[in-house]
Amino acid sequence: MSNSDVERRYTMGRSQEETERLIQQSGLYEDITGRLLSDAGLFTGMKVLDIGSGAGDVTFAAAERVGNEGQVIGVDMNPAILETAKARAEVMGLTNVEFMAGDVHALDLPNDFDALIGRAVLIYLPRPAETLRQLATHLRPGGIVAFQEVEFSAYSSIARPETPLMNQLAIWGIEVFRRSGANVGMGFDLYSAFVDAGLPEPSLGYAAPMGGPETWIGYDYIANSIRSLLPLMEAYSIATAEEVELNTLAERLRAEVVASKRPLILPPHVTAWAQLRTE
Repeated sequence: MSNSDVERRYTMGRSQEETERLIQQSGLYEDITGRLLSDAGLFTGMKVLDIGSGAGDVTFAAAERVGNEGQVIGVDMNPAILETAKARAEVMGLTNVEFMAGDVHALDLPNDFDALIGRAVLIYLPRPAETLRQLATHLRPGGIVAFQEVEFSAYSSIARPETPLMNQLAIWGIEVFRRSGANVGMGFDLYSAFVDAGLPEPSLGYAAPMGGPETWIGYDYIANSIRSLLPLMEAYSIATAEEVELNTLAERLRAEVVASKRPLILPPHVTAWAQLRTE
């Protein structure tokens, strides 16, 4: 895999603003991720591998569940964001986490992990089933595989005439993901990815944060997401900065929700988890 291929597939870009958006995202999706980790069966003492760990939030959630007796190793191919993750772990006083830079397809790690986890990472990979098959070799017999991925298909069913701004943002956002090579249907593709990887059929979940109160952080989160997408939106001639009007976007979204009385739904996530056979 060439560096150009990797860059092509990471739609959101790499910047300090994007790192801050990822941290904000974790606050909005932490309940969904927490349920996934609990339902998948993470418990005290486990050794966990977190793929695409980014700023560290999923790693931290897993670390809380495995306790000081356990260990979580977060892997990301962006060394800069790992420095943020390490600094955050130090501030939190976490001694059971470790971060390493590396390509998920070429990890020099043992095969004694109890769980393999990841959030919003397979969406950017061209052959997710092959990646899961390879990563699962790092698990011991009976190990757990648990992933959480974005599913954009819901936006086609929730568009309404009274929410033109929400409708337009969904069209722009989905198109830039598609044009950049990301799999906009990765959430629903999780089931086949597990099966095609030779893993047991997974248990599944589907959820999305949504809100309508004027003080809800979701409006700012969407504006920050569009900020990260804007360079590619312009590069692909999908929309210009003038059309987006980023500085007032959150406020206009908030006003549209208040006027239409229709809540804003953030990108839904599908969760999938399975346990390897013990034989």
